[in-house]
Amino acid sequence: MKCSFCGEAIKEATGKIFVEKSGKEKYFCSTKCEKNLFKLGRSPLHTKWTKRYNKNDS
Repeated sequence: MKCSFCGEAIKEATGKIFVEKSGKEKYFCSTKCEKNLFKLGRSPLHTKWTKRYNKNDS
């Protein structure tokens, strides 16, 4: 499974799952990713250290 924000692989029995009211699941590898998405409202496409930023760049 991959992190919903940065795209890194999450090791088994680690990380955090957030379930929205609609039933969608978001997986996070660290609190850094969770805070960037929810608290700071950042987009993974505009955050340089994520894998999604690098894919969008090329």
